[in-house]
Amino acid sequence: MTDVRSRRRLGKGLEALLGPSATAVEGDGALRRIALSDVRPNPYQPRRDFPEEALAELAESLRTSGLLQPVVVRAAPEGKFDLIAGERRCRAAERLGWTQIDAVVRDVDDRTLLALALVENLQRDDLSAMDEARGYQRLIAEFHASQGEVATLVGRARPTVANALRLLTLPEEVQELVQTGRLTGGHAMALLQLSNPHDMRRLARLVVEQELSVRELEEMTRRDRVNDPRQRTRKTRRRLDPDLQRVADALRKRLQTDVFLVSRGKGGRLLVNYYSPEDLERLLEVILGEAYQA
Repeated sequence: MTDVRSRRRLGKGLEALLGPSATAVEGDGALRRIALSDVRPNPYQPRRDFPEEALAELAESLRTSGLLQPVVVRAAPEGKFDLIAGERRCRAAERLGWTQIDAVVRDVDDRTLLALALVENLQRDDLSAMDEARGYQRLIAEFHASQGEVATLVGRARPTVANALRLLTLPEEVQELVQTGRLTGGHAMALLQLSNPHDMRRLARLVVEQELSVRELEEMTRRDRVNDPRQRTRKTRRRLDPDLQRVADALRKRLQTDVFLVSRGKGGRLLVNYYSPEDLERLLEVILGEAYQA
């Protein structure tokens, strides 16, 4: 298991994790040149998609500027190496016909290997929302980490991790739309306000067909228009004062859940929905600023 010192390092950015540039490493003799054919993909790589255009751009950068930062690997059986960080660099180098690449060899366990892969992608080139969620889930399932430990490992706020994990409760069809970028993470969070998977799928298709914004989707779910989502909600929008509507929208964005403001004379009611004990725990942490202790 990773010790406390290692966990602290995981939240401090790539320089602390992956070491200095190739020039700095070469100066202290720590740089190694290894065969690309000996490098095995990171078995805990959270990224599923490597866009062609991005790889082509990186290959051109390697062609003109060389490898500015070595890849990071760990020793594996039979003289091979498991890649810790730098899969995009390896793929781009292979495109150029390189047979060797500069590398730094680190001694890390499986837990750290997954965390490093997540951190590199999260900080250097954003994962899709679904890849991010699956990566967090692997840390929890395979290494028995809590949501708080995951947040520490990857340098994220705990509510951010909790929100990402909620995406895994979406129907497979909706998850695929998020994975391919046809739905944004904001759309996905809005769909999570619904309890019926059939309604989630139907509204997700409608968002794609009509290119609806997150705000429009939120209006549909908030105003209980699931039974006829193609109808607009102009009439119901007029029921709430514009200033209060802005307050409700700000709270909804901050809390990542359904929020209702009901005006009654000079006062009113504020309703905040939660959808599971874990969701309530997340909301309490966001509102109170720390983990709630019953």
